[in-house]
Amino acid sequence: MASEEVLERGEREHRPSPIDVHVGSRVRLRRTLLGMSQEKLGEALGLTFQQVQKYERGVNRIGASRLFDLSRVLDVPIGFFFDDMPAEVGGEKNRRFSGFQEGQEGFEDDTLHRRETLELVRAYYRITDPSVRKRVFDLIKTLSPTD
Repeated sequence: MASEEVLERGEREHRPSPIDVHVGSRVRLRRTLLGMSQEKLGEALGLTFQQVQKYERGVNRIGASRLFDLSRVLDVPIGFFFDDMPAEVGGEKNRRFSGFQEGQEGFEDDTLHRRETLELVRAYYRITDPSVRKRVFDLIKTLSPTD
């Protein structure tokens, strides 16, 4: 019976941490929003696309220096990778990150994963003229209901 406990514990140790899975999913989200392939991201980081896949699935833990590199390459603050972390993933102690989430109350996390959202963001960032992009942004804000 003791060997069964060790085996069970060993199996649990090989499962990805829910936090690593969440951070990896945020890497994938941002990479996808930018229209960047795993191969391109890997090249920018000096990794193979298989290593990027493992990061995105949470199989490989992302260290601090790699997280810093990812934030630079993906052009997001490091906090982005922890945004929208469910309480059950980060636990109650994770409430210190709530400042990252305050502006997103009522925002459906599923919205970020819809194809329409991805296409809209990609199209927006393909607008090369900053003044035109700003006008499109302002137009969308005026068309949406106010809070």
